[in-house]
Amino acid sequence: SMCTRQELCEPEKVSLICGLLRQSPPGEFGQVVQDLSALVQDDKLVRQEAARMGACHNKNNFTPIQINGRTVLLTHYNNLVGNRFFDPQHKFSFEFDHLRGVPSKPQLHGVMLDEGELWREALHKGLKAYVSSHFPLGNCCVFKKSLGKRQMFVACIEAHQYQPSNHWNSLWKSDWTFALTPFTTQVTAIFLLQIHYFKHANLHVNVSKSVSETLNVIDQSQFATDFVKFVKAEDTKFHVAILENIQALSEDIWGKNLRRKLPVTRTFMNWNKLLNDQHLKTSVSNTEVPL
Repeated sequence: SMCTRQELCEPEKVSLICGLLRQSPPGEFGQVVQDLSALVQDDKLVRQEAARMGACHNKNNFTPIQINGRTVLLTHYNNLVGNRFFDPQHKFSFEFDHLRGVPSKPQLHGVMLDEGELWREALHKGLKAYVSSHFPLGNCCVFKKSLGKRQMFVACIEAHQYQPSNHWNSLWKSDWTFALTPFTTQVTAIFLLQIHYFKHANLHVNVSKSVSETLNVIDQSQFATDFVKFVKAEDTKFHVAILENIQALSEDIWGKNLRRKLPVTRTFMNWNKLLNDQHLKTSVSNTEVPL
């Protein structure tokens, strides 16, 4: 059937819903789903798409969840089939409902204790000690994948602060990928920092960086130590670069280029008072809006 100009077709609704859900900042997916339900007024359709997009959102953001007293990261690397995930550290798997945010059906998931698994455990132990001491609320996990005869490892770090009552949410995440090869290995990392500030503004900051380095591989203990040293050094460089750029961002870009070309008075305009003065019979909210 043809769509009227007022009413969107279902495929158009799906496209719009998915587009908005895809843009959900970390920590705000549930709120976006609620807002869309109110706007679209088709709860079944919104829930159907939210379940699908929620899976992508959680895996992309390395969302940490609690199950059996353990913290497990949801990622593409430990996603088994459908909505089932695997915790390599405690050797169990579980299902996760991305819409309700609830894990269920945990069961044992055996892992062969081969050389690759012993290396994974050594790397995880070293990385966890580092993350625990350097991130106020950080989580990490090392995952192992076999590509033919090659053992691939991915170390994931996630740290977030969600403070909607203070009008901001933020996420720091990184993943570190390498193969277990004799003598040397190439470690490739991708960082992503996302910040959303929404008091008197709607400011999204996304900072990403990739690094690559060759590390020596002699034995488990040496490599775990050198790997953690590399992670710490690169984390510090990324952190310092962000701090150095914040001042430039706030003063130069935000102060000059992003504002309208008006005098900076550092005061708020009371739009209600202005409208009353103009004798206009228009009502606006009582919130004062920055120039």
